[in-house]
Amino acid sequence: MTSRSKTFSLFDREIAKQALWDALKKLTPQQQMKNPVMFVVWIGSILTTILFFQALGGHGEAPIGFILAITLWLWFTVLFANFAEALAEGRSKAQAASLRAAKKTVLAKKLREPRYGAQLDSVPGTDLRRGDVVLMEAGDMIPADGEVIEGVASVNESAITGESAPVIRESGGDFNAVTGGTTVLSDWLVVRVTVNPGEAFIDRMIAMVEGAKRQKTPNEIALTILLVAMTIIFLLATVTLLPFSLYSVEVAKAGQPVTITVLVALLVCLIPTTIGGLLSAIGVAGMGRMMQKNVIATSGRAVEAAGDVDVLLLDKTGTITLGNRQANQFHPASGVTERELADAAQLASLADETPEGRSIVVLAKQKFELRERNIHELGATFVPFTAHTRMSGVNLDARQIRKGASDSIRDHVKSLGGDFPHDVQTLVDDAARRGSTPLVVADGTKVLGVVELKDIVKGGIKERFAELRRMGIKTIMITGDNRLTAAAIAAEAGVDDFLAEATPEAKLKLIREHQSQGRLVAMTGDGTNDAPALAQADVAVAMNTGTQAAKEAGNMVDLDSNPTKLIEIVETGKQMLMTRGALTTFSIANDVAKYFAIIPAAFVTTYPALAALNVMHLATPASAILSAVIFNALIIVALIPLALKGVKYRPVGAEVLLRNNLLIYGVGGIIVPFIGIKLIDMILVTFGWV
Repeated sequence: MTSRSKTFSLFDREIAKQALWDALKKLTPQQQMKNPVMFVVWIGSILTTILFFQALGGHGEAPIGFILAITLWLWFTVLFANFAEALAEGRSKAQAASLRAAKKTVLAKKLREPRYGAQLDSVPGTDLRRGDVVLMEAGDMIPADGEVIEGVASVNESAITGESAPVIRESGGDFNAVTGGTTVLSDWLVVRVTVNPGEAFIDRMIAMVEGAKRQKTPNEIALTILLVAMTIIFLLATVTLLPFSLYSVEVAKAGQPVTITVLVALLVCLIPTTIGGLLSAIGVAGMGRMMQKNVIATSGRAVEAAGDVDVLLLDKTGTITLGNRQANQFHPASGVTERELADAAQLASLADETPEGRSIVVLAKQKFELRERNIHELGATFVPFTAHTRMSGVNLDARQIRKGASDSIRDHVKSLGGDFPHDVQTLVDDAARRGSTPLVVADGTKVLGVVELKDIVKGGIKERFAELRRMGIKTIMITGDNRLTAAAIAAEAGVDDFLAEATPEAKLKLIREHQSQGRLVAMTGDGTNDAPALAQADVAVAMNTGTQAAKEAGNMVDLDSNPTKLIEIVETGKQMLMTRGALTTFSIANDVAKYFAIIPAAFVTTYPALAALNVMHLATPASAILSAVIFNALIIVALIPLALKGVKYRPVGAEVLLRNNLLIYGVGGIIVPFIGIKLIDMILVTFGWV
């Protein structure tokens, strides 16, 4: 497949240029108030700017150059935080460009009456409303999202999915949904519009990808509250330091009181500015990474929930298995040769164009050199498979050869006056225990035996499930197979549990049971019958090829319609949570290190004994404070790539993840500032800038 989503470099020139301009535009109070931590830095920047202009007038509390340097780097701190968010948003906007290109205004053939052949009105697609009925013929672009109510046609959906191969859309069933911006390639369709202007799938994708409607997730809100609480504590502590300093100087009759400029610098260095500046960028980038996987998340809450998932419900066919069952063995009944069974099975499959039917023809040819016979020359009448009879076959003169499910063949044989042999039932049960699908073949009243169809478990899927298990995620296979077949495939695939003979009600009940135990459940679906379960699941991934009801019930849409994508979605959600946790750990540890750099320098003029705490041996109090402020600004820029790309995903449990975070980002967050501040101090001294 050629993916429509383009992966942009971290600092794409055009995106970075626009992000710089957007960072400046975000300096307004309305924008800054959305981030309480950076709002405090913004206030501090304004305060030091005022102090700088006072110093120009001859009323400076500190050297003009020092105040100017602190002021500039505080503004840089705010700008760098804005730049991180703007860069993440810019990458998402660039990803949305192709989606916007697909959104074109076209003329629609609106039917005055909801039936084909009625009089047509040519109207702009933007004038269509929910409930309107339109006709589309070969070459027409579909003007709005809708459901096919009549006709069948091939549709090119590459503008949405990036997949060049056309898909079939028809009335009824689970493949009746069409998306505005796609093109009808053949035949015709009558479609009922299901959305109003501005509510179309492309509109929602563009809004979500650009982050225009991104809401803070519960974890993000909780972390923001924690950061605000820490900021308030440090703010109160910093404010009280000024009167203590003034009182100490007054009593000792020596030394200099701490300046407001230094106190502002102290506050900015101690509050969690690193994670505060990158928090929003992490959330936007998480949704962007989903988009790169061709998954549209309708909210950041859905991405975050994917990272907290405890239970995965996975369809067997197409997810755990390849989905194309192939004949791999003939099991004849007593008194029947394997060649006789293969011959009858091949005759019954000559006109069967399904992968299963083709595989039976091929297996008979490979094992017994039975070549395909011309069904017309044989004077045969093909009996197609139906959901009601659950069998198919061929009539050859007086012979009625049938193949199908064991219970259907049993009923058919008994209706003709025959009996279903016990040994054939044993063959059926044995095949089911092996995880295969048994097809019984009968010639009139004589049951010939069983054709075993094997659905192959995907390579590497067992290892993926083992990784999920290590992460504490329970996997449950959902299948319509009987319990024997389901148990065999579940054991081979390595899933933790399975639900056999699944119905929509059974799926819904299973999800509610796990949710009642406090677990978060994720599942995929594409049909209208999946909609109730999708609406109940915490992470519900609807297939783009599915029905409109499924898309509306889910909180994610997979443009590739690949059920296996659910595993990648969970990994992406966990990567976002891991990134947020890692940078939070680094930020807090970072503040601890900056404490040892700036506190002694800030108050050494008031309390000379604090010089003993200058463990970093920084040159002067001014260089120490300025170095800490510069480092505080630059570390945000240095961590932007990590915030946008995310930390490397590893399938480990919560305890191991916490230990790794503390070791790598906790210890690293303490060591890096010591090295960085010392290097900046040496540079400042070398060039005589302090």
